[in-house]
Amino acid sequence: MVRRESLLGLGGMLALLLGSESYLLAAEPFKVGMVDQQAVLEKTKAGKRAMDGLKEFTGSRQRIISSDDQELKTLEESLKNQESGLDESARRQKQEQFRAKFEGYQRRIQDFNREVQTKQRQVAEEFQKKLDEATASVAEHGGYSLVFEKGSEATLKVVIYNQAAVDLTDQVVREFDRRNK
Repeated sequence: MVRRESLLGLGGMLALLLGSESYLLAAEPFKVGMVDQQAVLEKTKAGKRAMDGLKEFTGSRQRIISSDDQELKTLEESLKNQESGLDESARRQKQEQFRAKFEGYQRRIQDFNREVQTKQRQVAEEFQKKLDEATASVAEHGGYSLVFEKGSEATLKVVIYNQAAVDLTDQVVREFDRRNK
């Protein structure tokens, strides 16, 4: 009895496969590709410019913060050295001056962090739009139905394995550079 049901189940699956074979033969090929967005960012001229621009933007903010930090250290050291020689009113005035500078320093750090995050988001969105356009162009020319982002250990690793033939990264880099000189 069990053997008969197994044979009927196997026969049903075989019929289903044979019936769907004509559909599979008539369907257009379904090609899948993969792109490593981080590699595109690092290899393209526009990607390098974007990263350099972000580094410069961040660096300029960091230099200002470092200058403020040094000023605060100098003020704090001065306050410690003069503390014993100052009367109560002068000491409170110096402490208040230090506190006000320190609060300004903290606000500036928060403001700069927001500015850097906003700049990073703007650059990433602009780059992603250009990357999407270059990837779509390569995919359309190559007849690809679907293109995955490879991902990385630092982000979400989407593709665990791929054959080199489906890696469109180098083609996308060339198309990206052609479009964004």
